[in-house]
Amino acid sequence: MIPEYCRALEENEISEHCFDLIFAFDEIVALGYRENVNLAQIRTFTEMDSHEEKVFRAVRETQEREAKAEMRRKAKELQQARRDAERQGKKAPGFGGFGSSAVSGGSTAAMITETIIETDKPKVAPAPARPSGPSKALKLGAKGKEVDNFVDKLKSEGETIMSSNMGKRTSEATKVHAPPINMESVHMKIEEKITLTCGRDGGLQNMELHGMIMLRISDDKFGRIRLHVENEDKKGVQLQTHPNVDKKLFTAESLIGLKNPEKSFPVNSDVGVLKWRLQTTEESFIPLTINCWPSESGNGCDVNIEYELQEDNLELNDVIITIPLPSGVGAPVIGEIDGEYRHDSRRNTLEWCLPVIDAKNKSGSLEFSIAGQPNDFFPVQVSFISKRNYCNIQVTKVTQVDGNSPVRFSTETTFLVDKYEIL
Repeated sequence: MIPEYCRALEENEISEHCFDLIFAFDEIVALGYRENVNLAQIRTFTEMDSHEEKVFRAVRETQEREAKAEMRRKAKELQQARRDAERQGKKAPGFGGFGSSAVSGGSTAAMITETIIETDKPKVAPAPARPSGPSKALKLGAKGKEVDNFVDKLKSEGETIMSSNMGKRTSEATKVHAPPINMESVHMKIEEKITLTCGRDGGLQNMELHGMIMLRISDDKFGRIRLHVENEDKKGVQLQTHPNVDKKLFTAESLIGLKNPEKSFPVNSDVGVLKWRLQTTEESFIPLTINCWPSESGNGCDVNIEYELQEDNLELNDVIITIPLPSGVGAPVIGEIDGEYRHDSRRNTLEWCLPVIDAKNKSGSLEFSIAGQPNDFFPVQVSFISKRNYCNIQVTKVTQVDGNSPVRFSTETTFLVDKYEIL
């Protein structure tokens, strides 16, 4: 039971998952006696998945869509009636009652249309009033605010509360706490995304990489500029410039400038000026190789995983190698590991976390044992982020069209994963 929620029998792990453990044991023990339930049933009971609630929400959403469609239809009918009345020279139909003056069809249609538009906008629902009488009804998904209030009370009494951010993925924490970038009036964003699929027995099935240079100018006096591009790629990438960029100038001198030098680049908008693509099945182009070797033993499987960085110029940050695990067999027994690990009993995965992989830390391994079959540990998925791009394409200088004077600029480089898996 406990390994389903805690990856180690340590005090901090027990404290972090104490409420989950209490709820789970509450499902096992009733009036001092053990209930006949298994782990799957306990997980279902604690998650409190309600089929009736799903049906109710689906019916409500359907009714809302039908009501909006009916309102739009009525609004169109009123607008058509008003136009017909204007063409015939008659007074537009209106609505009145209780001695009030009639409202014209045009304004009524406008009000209905406005109501539809406002209904579609996301609104912040006001906090519901607390009923005066006692309520014992079970409210699904409504304990988040109560938990926050309870935690605030504990903090006010001097208790130390562990942050829930510790359970987040490293990549998510990096996105939230990313350092601000000092952007100049001329700023470029170089972004690459990789999609890679390898076989578990070796061999690259497909590798595709897309890259782009986005230009953003925040001062109109730097609108007429040229970018000096340095391309040291030797892997055979295919380059393509924006249709408004002078292709001959780029081919001859590796300069990105507009076809009409008298025109300026757009201001305060991101413009893609150059993009490239690389597609290959050459194994030597794999930036990070992953070898997963599950072998059957008497008690289950012994799994050995190793990684190796093949591109020495890369520095990969927040690397997470996710290995699927069989369900209902508990936590894996970790042997040797370079880095850290995280066992997610809900998703039945083991996450191997490595903060940095570079030329000084090119390889590493992980060994663990768990019940299961060799096919249970695939596909292995990899995610990372890097501030260095895979293809050696950089902007080295920016100059004015008139006078060729240099211009200060800033660059933001990102190399990230779209899909990276070993099948």
